[in-house]
Amino acid sequence: MLLMMWWKPWASADDDNDVTRADAETGVNAEPGLDLYPTAQRAPAPKLEGTTLDGEPFALSRLAGDIVVINVWGSWCAPCRAETPDLVRVATDEARRGVSFVGIDTRDNPDAAKAFVRANKVAYPSVIDHNGEVLLALRDTIPTTAVPTSVVIDRQGRIAARVIGPVTYTTLKGLLDDEIAASKATR
Repeated sequence: MLLMMWWKPWASADDDNDVTRADAETGVNAEPGLDLYPTAQRAPAPKLEGTTLDGEPFALSRLAGDIVVINVWGSWCAPCRAETPDLVRVATDEARRGVSFVGIDTRDNPDAAKAFVRANKVAYPSVIDHNGEVLLALRDTIPTTAVPTSVVIDRQGRIAARVIGPVTYTTLKGLLDDEIAASKATR
């Protein structure tokens, strides 16, 4: 219960709905486009399947029981390029705590995408979505035109948070720390 009372610098209450929305106007270090979903109101994660940039089959269901971060990106996207070092750092820092990452590389040139992954030392898989069909299937969760977008899936396979736009290390680390603490509290 004490955990629920500590201040979260990346979010503030939104009176218009039950989702907590980051608000840059609060004067805190918040990110616009951050939605936090209360545990009781979390929707199931969408089905995500496809082929990775490495040519391997991928299914989100393989990561059941992990906290998962899905990040939609493209090598052509300047905000994606800016957030990638933070994503790579969080993925590395959180790997031992049961957190997995998967990218969705959308509307991209395959060679440019592979070069981007190599240059940025992105170790997690990215599902190929060169024609936008994967995003279209996820449209109820991830706006098809919002690149980058990151979604945090809890250990029960439900959507815990969504960041439309670039995410920072501090925000993503805070979201994951909360999910890890919540999953320990329910065990």
